[in-house]
Amino acid sequence: MPRKISVSLPDSSLREYLKPHPDVTVLEWDLTGEPPQSRLDIVVPPYMGGQGVLRGLEAVETGLVQSQSIGYDGVEEFLPAGRTYANAASVHEASTAELTVALILASQRELPRTLQNQRERRWEARPTASLADQRVLIIGYGGVGKAIEDRLLPFETTVARVASKARSDSRGPVHGIDELQALLPEHDIVVVVVPLSDSTRHLVDDTFLAAMPDGALLVNVARGPVADTDALVKHTGSGRLRAALDVTDPEPLPEDHPLWDIPGVIISPHVGGASAAMRPRMGRLLQRQIELMLADEPPLNVVLGG
Repeated sequence: MPRKISVSLPDSSLREYLKPHPDVTVLEWDLTGEPPQSRLDIVVPPYMGGQGVLRGLEAVETGLVQSQSIGYDGVEEFLPAGRTYANAASVHEASTAELTVALILASQRELPRTLQNQRERRWEARPTASLADQRVLIIGYGGVGKAIEDRLLPFETTVARVASKARSDSRGPVHGIDELQALLPEHDIVVVVVPLSDSTRHLVDDTFLAAMPDGALLVNVARGPVADTDALVKHTGSGRLRAALDVTDPEPLPEDHPLWDIPGVIISPHVGGASAAMRPRMGRLLQRQIELMLADEPPLNVVLGG
């Protein structure tokens, strides 16, 4: 007898990407209020709004909780015990890599200054830094790190990669995190894309930033607490380093925070994955999870439980 499964979506936006199937019931539930039924085989929580919403799962039996985010720091605090939780690997890599390159180009080519000049109708032509010929260090070499590298190489950059442990691949060596202090002084642009954990919290601290060469650019598209904000303010506020930040600590960044006003700092409001590319990729991932469940095969991307 065919297996019948139920899938809950936080709203209607993903429905168009799911193939109708007689054995699949698609419901909508944003994890607030009463669940639509006592068991949901696949639950997709809302994309934004924090991890606290996962407490709503206590009211329902679940097969798989399918996140719309890659990062899952803080999930264990709110996810009811015994649940299987999958992240959204394959969904945000393209968008986050695009924003990373955009932030780098905006900083290197001084686009904030250019836009300010446009608003003030001032013509100021002067040379800027390039992206070509720059030495880039990517710290965190998972799916997002690889996607960033793929987009940087055509810009005629030299890219070095750092992961938790040293290894080699078809593009050469991947350095271990224990080599970081020796690598930082040799690179013009440092991109941080590590997951947040006890070992990476404040990875970017005063010692890390002090090792970067004068004029270098730090790009953080990981999580805000990966960087020590006080150290960031110190090194960028002096003008020695520049920064492009899609994430901050705290977040949202308070209106009176000094980071807003430091020349050479670009801030975007944690929108690395939030582009038109996200939803169809999320739909494809969810459709694949449904197909695997119908075939009684294990789900993809399980990071907790299972």
